[in-house]
Amino acid sequence: MSTVDLKTENFEETVLNNDIVLIDFWAPWCGPCKMFGPIFEKASEKHEGVVFAKINTDEEQEIAGQFQITSIPTLMVFREKIIVFAQPGMLKSEQLEDLISQVKALDMDDIRKKIEEEKNSN
Repeated sequence: MSTVDLKTENFEETVLNNDIVLIDFWAPWCGPCKMFGPIFEKASEKHEGVVFAKINTDEEQEIAGQFQITSIPTLMVFREKIIVFAQPGMLKSEQLEDLISQVKALDMDDIRKKIEEEKNSN
């Protein structure tokens, strides 16, 4: 599976209807983004059932602002509609593969429980 371009029109549908969504926030003028792009694309071809999406922050400033993206590239990962990872900076291929393995192994029932406990303590 190759990467998909996310825009305002398909962002919510993509996150809501897929178990794991990796999003690369990037811009065409960004050197590190150009270096990370092929790594992200190659990983997308290895992982069935995982959506690899790209958001051009120049074109989709509203989404970038909503998620407070101040540095690119930034990688954000949703699992079952919950942000489980968000970090600026490019990753090497091995680091990205390790991250994907960790995301797949997450106990989402435990994460939802911790989120609920956090809400109730405030």
